[in-house]
Amino acid sequence: MTSLKSKGFFSKFYSWLPIVVLYVSVLNEFDVNYLDLDFFSFNFPFILIFFFTLKDFKNFDYLLVFLAGLINDTVVGLPLGLSSLSFMIICIATSYFRNITIRPNQAKDWFYFLFVIILVNSLNYSILTLFFSYNLILWGYVVNTFFTFLFYLIFLTIFKFYLKGIND
Repeated sequence: MTSLKSKGFFSKFYSWLPIVVLYVSVLNEFDVNYLDLDFFSFNFPFILIFFFTLKDFKNFDYLLVFLAGLINDTVVGLPLGLSSLSFMIICIATSYFRNITIRPNQAKDWFYFLFVIILVNSLNYSILTLFFSYNLILWGYVVNTFFTFLFYLIFLTIFKFYLKGIND
């Protein structure tokens, strides 16, 4: 059986897949509101950025993440740089956590992810309401944080399967 590394274009695309998925998710602004479900949303880019920064994935460049944040701000209509700031805070907090962790543990990672998304969402809410006078409903941020926290476990298994395929 041939290794994935010797397959050429497919292997290059497969190794850059997390960045491609990040850009597709910020360009598409995937939201479950199309299903008319009240009080259900999650932030997929937060999950993606946290996981691949935590695993120190080689093709997950911070500059590309920053540019994805600028694109997200343009698509959503937020002040330019707010999503980039959020994405960079996630990258910095996650790389710090990766460097201080002696024994990686999935439960610790999960609860640290909760801390990071609470920090980022509260910072976003504060900036948007205090500096830009947006009328935001705090309950929406709480629901988004809760479902992002829960969906992390689902995407964790998918991303681990991806990393297993890339390392084989």
